[in-house]
Amino acid sequence: MSKKLTKRSENYSKWYNELVVMADLAENSSVRGCMVIKPYGYAIWEKIQHELDLKFKETGHYNAYFPLFVPKSLFEAEEKNAEGFAKECAVVTHYRLKNDDKNPGKLIVDENSKLEEELIVRPTSEAIIWRTYKNWIQSYRDLPILLNQWANVVRWEMRTRLFLRTAEFLWQEGHTAHATEQEALDETKLIIDLYANFVENFMGISVISGLKSDSEKFAGAEETYCIESLMQDGKALQAGTSHFLGQNFAKAFDVKFADKQGNLDHVWATSWGVSTRLMGALIMSHGDDNGLVLPPKLAPYQIVIIPIFKSEKELEDITNYVNPIIKGIRESGFTVKFDNRLNQKPGFKFNEHEIKGVPIRIAVGPRDLKENTLEIFRRDTLTKKNLKSSDAITEIKFLIEDIQKTLYERSKDFMTTNTKVAENYEDFKNLIEHGGFVLAHWDGTEETEELIKKETKATIRCIPFESNDSGLCIVTGKKSKGMVFFARSY
Repeated sequence: MSKKLTKRSENYSKWYNELVVMADLAENSSVRGCMVIKPYGYAIWEKIQHELDLKFKETGHYNAYFPLFVPKSLFEAEEKNAEGFAKECAVVTHYRLKNDDKNPGKLIVDENSKLEEELIVRPTSEAIIWRTYKNWIQSYRDLPILLNQWANVVRWEMRTRLFLRTAEFLWQEGHTAHATEQEALDETKLIIDLYANFVENFMGISVISGLKSDSEKFAGAEETYCIESLMQDGKALQAGTSHFLGQNFAKAFDVKFADKQGNLDHVWATSWGVSTRLMGALIMSHGDDNGLVLPPKLAPYQIVIIPIFKSEKELEDITNYVNPIIKGIRESGFTVKFDNRLNQKPGFKFNEHEIKGVPIRIAVGPRDLKENTLEIFRRDTLTKKNLKSSDAITEIKFLIEDIQKTLYERSKDFMTTNTKVAENYEDFKNLIEHGGFVLAHWDGTEETEELIKKETKATIRCIPFESNDSGLCIVTGKKSKGMVFFARSY
């Protein structure tokens, strides 16, 4: 912990990369582009996973698991999906290695083990799932199917960054089948609202919701709904997507059902997902120059108690003093860690838990025992105060709620302050250089969208669900249906 964290204002990218490692969240692995998620980082992911899993099950979804490998012919069945992911695919061609007779101890591919059909390591699971659904669905009585899986996927990224973009990452992917178009559309909207609720109320990050443009939507989807958040450097981050797939995959895999009148029709579908990219959003939304700042609802432990002692007897006395407090904290439903390590000094512990973003820190020394007090510190504001030990539980209850609320309000205020309206293209180009969301009129064409992207590196992040603000496109002067959110993004 002796290395000092780079300031965000000096080099935001370097600050992020250093913080992921220094906060003990993850590190690069020996496999290029892949990461090792360390216990502290994985504990945060488990919290994310747990809360989302509860929400999925509350809305009638069930978990299942499908294979990691997808036969190439299945992957190719839905052409737009296959084309969209082709450049990111890892492909298995052989199933066995053998000893190299010319180089003892070395292994080479056994050419006799070539697969009859190549296997794609899943970049997403629509193909294998919809081939399975063909066996499960015959009648309207078999619908809807509301499944989710927690899994890993592989997308062979060339430029990687821990949590934000890695060759392999963890995620959940929901895949649902419905009897009607409206039912599938309702499901798509239900999930994006569920994601928005989770990111705002549990992660403390403000988001905007809406539609992706045709060029930005999921390959194989009719429509993609999204939530977008704004990081502290002014770049946007896609935090979650929900896709209305129409009947595209059902037609590709010939998945039909008999309705109540006995007529055959193709099934309507959705898919949706969030990934460990949310960890990146958490870091970049709340982190400061001292390290990570965690919302209490997602912190592996919400309170850390650090004893300040010089002898084993002092540690024993402090332990006896804080044990009732620890008991009261746990009975109140909060998580607490008593850091009584003998091999590290209090200053090291303060710094370590601060950089890890623990919401509340309590320090207790011999003087506190005499005066029946303790020192309590809140990570989000870096402020501390002394209080009577008898008031500790009441104060903790207040702080847990207030820190969660403060982080969200801070995120919301940041987004509001950094969302500007462009009156014309010159205005747009100037605003986009300063970062943040820029609301502007767009004529709805891919040509204009591509021109803006080429000249400014900004993309359409989100088309609001409802926009009655008619006007003229900032580039072409043609009629616009409404304003859309532009930003440079991760």
